[in-house]
Amino acid sequence: MKIALFGKQIPKESLPDFKKLFEVLVRHEVKVVLFEDLEPSQRLHLPEYANYAELFSSHEDLIRIRPDFLVCLGGDGTILDSVSMIRDTGIPIMGINLGRLGFLANVAKEDAGIAICDLIKGRFVINERNLISMHIDNPEIEIAQNFALNEVAVSRKDTTAMITVHAYINDEYLNSYWADGLIVATPTGSTGYSLSCGGPIIMPGSENFVITPIAPHNLNVRPFVIPNHLKIRLKIESREMDFLASTDSKIYKLPCSTELLLERAPFKIKMVQTHNQDFPATLRKKLMWGLDRRN
Repeated sequence: MKIALFGKQIPKESLPDFKKLFEVLVRHEVKVVLFEDLEPSQRLHLPEYANYAELFSSHEDLIRIRPDFLVCLGGDGTILDSVSMIRDTGIPIMGINLGRLGFLANVAKEDAGIAICDLIKGRFVINERNLISMHIDNPEIEIAQNFALNEVAVSRKDTTAMITVHAYINDEYLNSYWADGLIVATPTGSTGYSLSCGGPIIMPGSENFVITPIAPHNLNVRPFVIPNHLKIRLKIESREMDFLASTDSKIYKLPCSTELLLERAPFKIKMVQTHNQDFPATLRKKLMWGLDRRN
């Protein structure tokens, strides 16, 4: 078996967990492929395994190396970064949470060894997550990453005034949102930016998008869930010449004359779920459902 480890610099408090994880992989004779940003942590804190792992740094490297799984060390942001590298290769992802609130990286770092053993022994299932793609009608502007696992968001730039987002579904007019911006999220992204703006939580695997306004001027405007086979077109009006559009953590400055077309991406991301993980349990733990602090 070949497993790729992806992440950034390992926090000091997580170094013992990183060492235990690496030792579990070596003990089970797993071939390790290490993202180049993790190599300094390995070299400094695991000198006995300095030459054990092959390094990778790009999407092309993953295509060439073709690991069986990619294990992300970090938070949900790290997983979103890994998606831009995995793209349509079909390599399954398992997230080990070294951060704080993690819905995607939902394996606690102290359980990393158990989760890796489950992975090696085949005690897991694969959940496929839909993505959303963003296309623009301006061929002079290059979009480095036109897909998102969480959401596509448009927002104002260089102004405190609201923008107006005209939204169309399959070319049928839906609404004009007077707001700070608009989010179009996948079920995976429903627990992210959309949730913080009052959007609903959607079960992973649902074939939906949710359209969530950011601080709308009209209080009767609410998030709207639609089937994800529909296409969404957005036109922006602003007092400024430009607005911001983001695909997960990638942000682009676009002129207000630019139209966006949002639709379901042609590929899915595979997420590993081991036997002791499930989405309702993650919600209860992360959102503290069922806990009464008064008692």
